[in-house]
Amino acid sequence: MLNKYPLWKTLMVAFIVALGALYATPNLYGEDPAVQVSGLRGVEATAATLDTIKGHLSTNSIDYASIVLEKGQVLTRFKNTEDQLKARDILDDNLGKQYSVALSLTPDTPDWLANIGGAPMKLGLDLSGGVSFLMEVNMKEAINKAKEGMVTDFRGDLRNEKVRYRSVKEEGDAIVVKFRNETDLEQGKSLLKKRYRDLLLNTDDDTLTLTAQMTEVKLKEIREYALQQNITIIRNRVNELGVAEPLVQRQGKKHIVIELPGVQDTAKAKEILNATATIEFRLVDTEGDLSAAINGRVPASSILLTDKDGKPTLLKKRIMLTGDHITDAKSGFDEYSRPQVNISLDSAGGSKMSNGTKSNIGKPMATVFIEYKPTGKKDAEGNIVFEKQQEIISVATIQARLGKSFRITGAGSQAEAHNLALLLRAGALIAPIAIVEERTVGPTLGAENVKLGFQAIMMGFGLVFIFMIIYYRAFGIVANFALGANLVLIVGIMSMIPGATLTLPGMAGIVLTVGMAVDANVLIFERIREEMREGKSIQQAIHQGYEAAFSTIIDANITTLIAALILFAVGTGPVKGFAVTLSIGILTSMFTSVVGSRTIVNAIWGGKSLKKLSI
Repeated sequence: MLNKYPLWKTLMVAFIVALGALYATPNLYGEDPAVQVSGLRGVEATAATLDTIKGHLSTNSIDYASIVLEKGQVLTRFKNTEDQLKARDILDDNLGKQYSVALSLTPDTPDWLANIGGAPMKLGLDLSGGVSFLMEVNMKEAINKAKEGMVTDFRGDLRNEKVRYRSVKEEGDAIVVKFRNETDLEQGKSLLKKRYRDLLLNTDDDTLTLTAQMTEVKLKEIREYALQQNITIIRNRVNELGVAEPLVQRQGKKHIVIELPGVQDTAKAKEILNATATIEFRLVDTEGDLSAAINGRVPASSILLTDKDGKPTLLKKRIMLTGDHITDAKSGFDEYSRPQVNISLDSAGGSKMSNGTKSNIGKPMATVFIEYKPTGKKDAEGNIVFEKQQEIISVATIQARLGKSFRITGAGSQAEAHNLALLLRAGALIAPIAIVEERTVGPTLGAENVKLGFQAIMMGFGLVFIFMIIYYRAFGIVANFALGANLVLIVGIMSMIPGATLTLPGMAGIVLTVGMAVDANVLIFERIREEMREGKSIQQAIHQGYEAAFSTIIDANITTLIAALILFAVGTGPVKGFAVTLSIGILTSMFTSVVGSRTIVNAIWGGKSLKKLSI
């Protein structure tokens, strides 16, 4: 029978639309203004912190909707932004520097809906407000770090191949290796030339030295790697710490743009982004004179560092392993219930650790925590000057040859061990970074953008709605139902996709898909009219209208979809936001305009003997 869907197909279409409507529902509940209190540098909020917050709010007669302690953070919801801002100021003044007090907007989704994965669409910085940072990567430090690594690698390679040398050290932009005789010089040059093809090697037979310099290609590669790796690490770090849907992308040769939608307080964000923690493993210099080193006479092959209590220890300059090789780090407890961090290394790191410890069993090894902090000054080249701070976490005796997995102790409290593991797991930055510009977009501006964008969508929808009813009568109402279903599906899918973020250009994409969706129905309805004018029966006209217009609709939408995918692939920021909603809108409009509208048409007019059609 013409134009009659089986029951299962009708139910399937209804189910898809209902599912989209279900997951679009959280957007109707809005968000509550809230204040989030979290600990800094390993400190966690506790039940005592919760009671303290309640006390401060009660003392100052500030009403709150709810207050909960979850995952070491206290979240307090308020009924209005006025109470939220007052509470933030009071808590910021009274909780001290151990805690970060941040403004946030928390979804008011009912528990039953949240339990099945329902959540409102994530809004971009231009709609929800938030903070934006422009960060600069210190490329000079990245190159210095690469040279330090090469010095260590040169020594290891020459030692493993039993090539004798006097010294390996940095001199300006070069690495200089001094040998004992001409034979060692030739063997060393042959070995290093074979293993380091991207270096320029020059020898001086008179002084028995080999000079290695990086080519411009190598320098460019180091800078590019430092930038790309820092972008990846920052993105991982922000995700690990629970900041929703950050935008992290490069800008120019040494800058990174970071946008954190929904975050109104920059203190916690700065701590996350400026943290450049890594660790190094060094042997303790048991032969050096510690007293002489404390008085300023540090041996040339050693350095003097202290632990958090100020206790000094003399360490070997040679680094056994750096944090670059860490692939995973988890906090836990040892057999004596002391906090520890379990570390896993990549294959290269495991090999270095194995080689470094096999001949040093029974000797003490120190774990050094390193952090770079910006000084606020700039060098002659305009790069930000960083201060390198080093602190000994633990000193332990090497009991056996270590490999790809081992543990470190002495991190302090469990919270500090957890924080260290998180930073190491998220990655050690290849080069130090500093915030050179920060911008806060207030929630008021974001709310205004949401309001205007919503008005644009409703205005476009309303005009199309009126036109379709006037011009196509009953079939116009069908098209409007399909149009409404399309809008619901777009919102539902955007809410379900974890990485999808709605921006102001994204709202423009929704407005565009409204017009595109109705365009498909116009093609179908005009074809039905044409078939009826040619004398075909109403049922044949409806059938031919949908069948004949289908290929045209597919062609038009596929070309637009390809363009949207290209925009998504090559675009950034607002362009990507537009491409996402446009792509989703194209797919949902094809479904609702062709399958959805035909389901309604078949249910109302299908299989009936009709003499007149309201179209």
